[in-house]
Amino acid sequence: MKIQELRSLSREELIAKEKTLKEELFKLNLERYEGRLQRPHLFRQVKKDIARIETILHEKKNNKQKSSITS
Repeated sequence: MKIQELRSLSREELIAKEKTLKEELFKLNLERYEGRLQRPHLFRQVKKDIARIETILHEKKNNKQKSSITS
């Protein structure tokens, strides 16, 4: 997912997206340990998307705190 697409989402949408990605990562791990993993490249992709979402959530939290301090 592109960073601009993620930035346009609300906080609740980002949290929901993060939850689904973590569930997908869990399923990928199950497939890997069962020996039937078809698409190993998805590990890197899903982990990066989760990291992007966590970064954006952190940025939004910091921006909210900064705006409340200056107000």
